Amino acid sequence: MEHRGVGNSGLQVSVFGMGTMTFGAESDEAASGAMLDRFADAGGTLIDTADVYTAGVSEEIVGRWLAKRSDRNRFVVATKGRFSAGHDPGFAGASRAHLTNAVDASLRRLQTDVIDLYQVHCWDPHTPLEETLEALTDMVREGKVRHVGVSNFTGYQLARAAATARLEGLTPIVSLQAQYSLLERTIELDLVPACMDEGVGILPWSPLGGGWLTGKYSSEQEPTGASRLGEDPTRGVEAYQLRNTERTWAIIEECAAVASTRDVPLSSVALTWLRDRPSVSSVILGTRTVEQLDQNLLASDLELSVDERAGLDRASAPGIPLYPYGFIEKYGGDDVWERLATRNEPPPIGA
Repeated sequence: MEHRGVGNSGLQVSVFGMGTMTFGAESDEAASGAMLDRFADAGGTLIDTADVYTAGVSEEIVGRWLAKRSDRNRFVVATKGRFSAGHDPGFAGASRAHLTNAVDASLRRLQTDVIDLYQVHCWDPHTPLEETLEALTDMVREGKVRHVGVSNFTGYQLARAAATARLEGLTPIVSLQAQYSLLERTIELDLVPACMDEGVGILPWSPLGGGWLTGKYSSEQEPTGASRLGEDPTRGVEAYQLRNTERTWAIIEECAAVASTRDVPLSSVALTWLRDRPSVSSVILGTRTVEQLDQNLLASDLELSVDERAGLDRASAPGIPLYPYGFIEKYGGDDVWERLATRNEPPPIGA
């Protein structure tokens, strides 16, 4: 499996990462361990978890699996903190107090002395940014954390955090974990350009749009059966109403056409398109079974042609966005979808 650097840092990760949100919930420990074994056998190294995944059980499963490996040091362990792992809203946030306690708890559950990538799980409007960044910097200096990243930030929030860290001499932001797929390209408006400019690597989550880009859902029927949306009627109906659009089916049709020509699963096409987007370091795969993981890992060997990528770009382009983006596109001559498609990347800060 290909490996890439995370932004401008020296951290190297596999181009596909193992997401563990299902561990301890939809996948028991045996199934989780089997997926980790298969991922490792395929050359994967990035394992991404969070303290809120199954209230810490996901981290515990990962920790026990890592403790049995003789090659433990080849894996890059990433986790996240910000929300309440115990579901007590009084113990949450990106404050120094909460993050310090959260990191120590994650270290215990993961059975490790250091976390390779620690990510603030979401922006905290109630904590000064400087307090968060200074706390993260201290964790790096103390040897508890090697690199830091963020997740679920806006473009403004990411740019502010990266610039503040750089100007104040604090530990740099090296990664952004964000929802990104052929179905969800909103981050290309602000977040992707900010990452390109600041040298921040992107770790997309939900790369298959909650299963839509596997071809499992139909325009004629709401999700049912053994799937995340099918097993959660409320979420399933909401997602169906959101995604059951002409654009969704045009994207799926384009993916299916490429998949048929290449004799690969539809999901492989969607994952390969995302893997090759600007600033993407590693695509986080979230699966419930080894069979699903095997299907996703087929994308490791797939390369799309220029024409195939262009067709997927066109099918998934969200159209003219709202103000100010639509105004800039119409009068300023900057089409964000086309700019990213042609990879006209701005130089990093200081270049």
